[in-house]
Amino acid sequence: MDWQIAPSGRMSVVPQTAEFRADTVWNARVDLAAALRWASRLGFGEGVCNHFSVMPPGGGGHCLINPFGRHWAEMRPGDLLLLDDGGAVIDGSGEVEATAFHIHSRLHRHRPDAVAVLHTHMPHATALTMIDGGRLEPSHQSALRFYGVIAYDDHYNGLALDAGEGDRLAAAMGEARILFMANHGVIVTGPSVAEAFDALYYLERACQVHLLALSTGRPLRVIPEDVAKRTRAQFDQDARLYASAHFEALKRMLKAETPDFDDRSAAMESVKAV
Repeated sequence: MDWQIAPSGRMSVVPQTAEFRADTVWNARVDLAAALRWASRLGFGEGVCNHFSVMPPGGGGHCLINPFGRHWAEMRPGDLLLLDDGGAVIDGSGEVEATAFHIHSRLHRHRPDAVAVLHTHMPHATALTMIDGGRLEPSHQSALRFYGVIAYDDHYNGLALDAGEGDRLAAAMGEARILFMANHGVIVTGPSVAEAFDALYYLERACQVHLLALSTGRPLRVIPEDVAKRTRAQFDQDARLYASAHFEALKRMLKAETPDFDDRSAAMESVKAV
């Protein structure tokens, strides 16, 4: 993806009014917007910063991402920008924040299995990135979900304002599902929005109780490696089932409160009006 950076430091894009391409793209829009709204409710966001992206099934390398300036709490499916594999916006209008582009484009390029990429500065996970040598130890059941699938980048390198920094982060992540970014935040990936969001939720919970335990000043009761590996495998067996049930429940709650949240016809009218 070769975009031009505007003087503001954001990626400028031209408003476009293309029709939504397929049901799979619309469903991905609904899921990503719902994930952003729930992440806001849970206190995972900061201002209008941080970013989520997803590659819709069968999308030929296309990617959905939240636009700059739209708060997560107000995100609707039609607000998201659909990008082609060259970085052009083919559906939606607005701007893509520069760090969002450089982080997400490079991760999707290096890790096509990372269908959903969620980047946050959620407080407890981020606090762990501020501790010298900070690691999520296998000392609680929820932490075992992530045993052996976390990578740690221990070298903060400033804002991700170029492709080189995006490539560096992608290399630091390697084949892991999660990257702890020193003095910064976390990136969580998954084969779907539901699975990535479920991991994001439980990661923050695991970091919360981990830091609470550390605050006592007492030694952690670390779970033996063989038990940790076995438990991780048990979690993985039904991960998709539980993540789907969790995320569908969140979407039902959201729709009950905002019945027109996923109204496709209203979203299309909004796009046509641009």
